[in-house]
Amino acid sequence: MNKEAITNIDLLKVIKKRWSPRAFSERPVEKEKLIEIFEAARWSASGYNEQPWRFIVGIKGTGTTWQKIYNSLMEANQLWCYRTPVLVLLIGKKTFSHDNSVNHWYQYDVGQAAAYISMQAIKNELYAHQLGGLNTKEAAKSFDIPDDYEVFTAMAIGYLDSPDVLADNLKEMELKSRTRKKLDEIVFSDKWNSKSEILFS
Repeated sequence: MNKEAITNIDLLKVIKKRWSPRAFSERPVEKEKLIEIFEAARWSASGYNEQPWRFIVGIKGTGTTWQKIYNSLMEANQLWCYRTPVLVLLIGKKTFSHDNSVNHWYQYDVGQAAAYISMQAIKNELYAHQLGGLNTKEAAKSFDIPDDYEVFTAMAIGYLDSPDVLADNLKEMELKSRTRKKLDEIVFSDKWNSKSEILFS
């Protein structure tokens, strides 16, 4: 299914192709492709080069990690994630390693690393769907994550499948056209919520 962004701006192909499907194939993801994805995240930018991101990767049918991540998801996500071959927990370190001071940017940095994962996944003909709907406390407890780290989100990674594998309400969401706010609604100059004359005059 093609859901490339419709834009007249010359964007990178991986940005245009990136979206968040629910209809994942049960086809296993090759280890080499997963390594590439997390290598991309490793090279994301971070304050003081702290690299506060950590990832717990579960591969369906291998060990207990996938099931523990799945169990932490909200029911609405479990309804379609059960097919997904790879589930990941995204975790951030709250303090700087060099002096143990509070890192006010760790959430921002983990988010950037997640974006790198999403883009590299597209390069490898994979898709990633980020999931805010999970019990983060349960996930932290099930993996004995230290207090200095915070579980943020989960991520489903896999190959696309037909929307027909989904329940009707989810299929409708899957087929819905992608939309975004207009650029001049999100980029300002001079004052808040003021159209940027620098760019759009």
